[in-house]
Amino acid sequence: MKEFNASRRIFSVLAVAMLSGAPMLSMAQDATKFTNYGWPENAYEKVSPKSIAWLKEKGWWPLQVAFQPPWSGQNTINLVMDKTGLLSKRGIEAKFQAFPSGPAINEVIISGRFQFGNGGNFPFTTLIDKNVPVKTIALINVNLMHAMLVPLDSPIKKIEDFKNRKEPATIGLVTGSSAEFYIQAAAKAHGLVIGKDIILKNMPPGEQMAMPKGIDAVVPWDPTPTIMVKERKNARIINDSYPYNIYGSSFYVRQEVIDNAPDVVQAFTDAIVEATLWIRKNPDDAVKAMQEDPNLKNFSAEILREQINMYNNLDKPTYLYPIPLFWGRANEPIYEWLYENKRIQNKTSASTFIAAVDARFMENTFSKLGWTIPKLPPFLPATWSAPMDKIPYPRYSTPLNTTKPQPFPEKGDLTKDWSFNNTVYKK
Repeated sequence: MKEFNASRRIFSVLAVAMLSGAPMLSMAQDATKFTNYGWPENAYEKVSPKSIAWLKEKGWWPLQVAFQPPWSGQNTINLVMDKTGLLSKRGIEAKFQAFPSGPAINEVIISGRFQFGNGGNFPFTTLIDKNVPVKTIALINVNLMHAMLVPLDSPIKKIEDFKNRKEPATIGLVTGSSAEFYIQAAAKAHGLVIGKDIILKNMPPGEQMAMPKGIDAVVPWDPTPTIMVKERKNARIINDSYPYNIYGSSFYVRQEVIDNAPDVVQAFTDAIVEATLWIRKNPDDAVKAMQEDPNLKNFSAEILREQINMYNNLDKPTYLYPIPLFWGRANEPIYEWLYENKRIQNKTSASTFIAAVDARFMENTFSKLGWTIPKLPPFLPATWSAPMDKIPYPRYSTPLNTTKPQPFPEKGDLTKDWSFNNTVYKK
C-alpha cells in the first residue's frame, strides 16, 4: 500500500510539472551537470603530459590552426574556441592563424607547419589527392552560400544571359576553391562554355567585394555576397550554389597527431562542439569575439550576427558529425570534375572521402552529450533519396529559404537526458 501511495505521489508531481510547462526530468535523474549552454561540466579532460612532450619534440607546440576569417560559420567556431579558452581548459596551447582562402591554407598544411586546418570540399580534395596525411574530424560548416553577383547596372538578369554574347564575360573568383566548382557546375547545367561564354579570373574575396570595373560578375562565398547586397549595395545576386552542390567543409588534423596524441584530437573535437553550443546560447557575445579579429573588425555587428544565424544556429548542432558515406557521395561530382579537368591526379570516389574521415572522436563527443548520431545532415528531409550525380537537386533547407532555426532536440535526437539553457530535455 505504501508503494502504491508513493507511486501516486510521484505521478502527481509529474502531472503538475507537465501542466505548468516545467521541464521534464527523468525519475532516475542523470547525475551529469551541464553548463547553461549544454556542455557537461565533468567533460573537460586534460591532455596527457606524454602527448604534450611528443608535440614539443616535433616542434608542434603550441599547435598551429589555420582558418579563414572571411568564411562564415567556420570563422565563428574557430574564433570562439580561441577567445573563450576552450582549448586551454583542456591543457592545450594553440595559435589560430588567419588565411584568405583554402588554397592558401593547403600550402601551410602540405609544408607540415600547421597541424589543424579548415577546408572547403574543393581544397580538401586537393589535399587527399596529394596524399597529405590528414583526416576530417568534424564538418565545420554546411550549406555556405556561394553566389554569382553582377553590378547593379548590368543587363544580366540570369546566368543564361552570358550565353552567346559577342565577347566572353570575365568572372572574378578564387580559383582552386569551392566557388570555382560551383560556377563550373552551374555553367554546365545552363549550357555555358568556359573560355567561350565566360572567362574565370583569379581574384581574392576582398577585391571581389569592391566589384571592380571591367569585371562582369564575381563569385564569392558568404559573408561577401551578403555584404555586397545589403551594405555596400554595389551588386545583385543572379544565381546561387544550392541546386548544384550540397556543401560541407572539413575541420581536419594531420594523421601523425591522431596516431601519437589522440587525446589532443579528442580535445579539439570536444572544443568544436562546445564552441557551437556556446554560440547558440551567446550569439551576441560571439559577434564581439569575431570583431576582435583584425580581419573582421570592419564588418558590422549586424552582418556578423546575421551570418551566425544563418550558419551556426540555423541547423541542429548535429550537422557537425562528419557522416562519411553521405559526404563522400555529395562530393563525388567534385571529384569527377577535378579528375576530368586534370586538376587532381587520381580518380577519386566516395570511398576516398570515407577513408579520409575519422569519426571516432565526434562519436565520443556525442556520447558525452547523449546525442544520437545522425544518418543524414539535419538540413535534408528524412526521406531524401535524390541521386547525387543529378543536378539541379530537389529543394532542401538552406539559409536562403529558411530563417527559423531547427528545433533541437526533437524525438530521436537524444540517447540520454540533456540540458540547455537550464532546461532538461528527456531522451
